[in-house]
Amino acid sequence: MTGKQTILGRTLQLARADINALVDQAEDPRKTLDQLIRDYGNHIREAEQAVATTVGNLRLMEADHREDTGAADEWGAKALAASRRADELRAAGDGPRAETFDNLARKALERQITAESEATAAEPLIAAQTEVVEKLKKNLDAMREKLAALDSRRDRLVARAATAEARHRMLDAVESMDVTDPTADLGRFEARIRREEARAAGRAEPADSSLDAQFEQLDDLGKQAEVDARLALLKGGGDIPRIGDDQAAA
Repeated sequence: MTGKQTILGRTLQLARADINALVDQAEDPRKTLDQLIRDYGNHIREAEQAVATTVGNLRLMEADHREDTGAADEWGAKALAASRRADELRAAGDGPRAETFDNLARKALERQITAESEATAAEPLIAAQTEVVEKLKKNLDAMREKLAALDSRRDRLVARAATAEARHRMLDAVESMDVTDPTADLGRFEARIRREEARAAGRAEPADSSLDAQFEQLDDLGKQAEVDARLALLKGGGDIPRIGDDQAAA
C-alpha cells in the first residue's frame, strides 16, 4: 500500500504543479521545458504501470470476492438441502440418519460463514483499491493534459526563438550592407574636379599677368617711337602732327 500511496502522491503533485511558474522562473525556459517534458513522460509511464498493477490487483480482489460470495451462496444452499433432508428423515422416523444430515448442514453453514467473512473483509479493501485506481487515472489524465500543454508551449517557444534568430540574422545582414548615399561618391568626384580646375586656373593666372605686361611693354615701345618721330620733325623744322590730322587729310 505504501508504494501505491507514494505513486499516488507523486502523480497528484505533478498534476497540481504550476508549470507556468516553473517556466517563467527558469533562466533557460526552453531547457526547462525540455526537462519537464522528459520528467513528465517518465512519470506518466511510471503512473501507467502503477495503474495497470493496481487495476490488476483490484480485478483479482474482485474475483476473489465474487468467488467468496458464490461459495457462501453455494454452502448456504447445501446447508439448506441437508437440513431439509434431515427433517424428512426425522419425519419418517429415521433419527440417526436425520442427525447425520443435520451435521452436514452445520458444516455447510460453517463454510458459508467463513466465505461470507472473507467476502466481507475484502469489501473495504476493494473500495480503497477502487478509490486509488480512480485517483491514479484522474491524475494520469491531468498529467497527460499538462504534457500536451508543455509540448505545445515548447513548440511555440521554439518557433518564437527561430523567428527572433531569423530577425537577428536579417538585421546583421542589413547592418553589414553599404547603405551610404551613392551620390556621395559623385559629390566627392565633383569636388575633386573643382579643385583641379581651381588649381589650373591658379597656374594660368601668373601666365596671363606676364602676357599683359609684355603687351604693355609693346605699347610703351610704340609710344616711345612716336615720341622719337615727333622730336625728329621738330628738329627738321616741321610741324608736329596733331590728333585728327590724319583723318582730315583723308
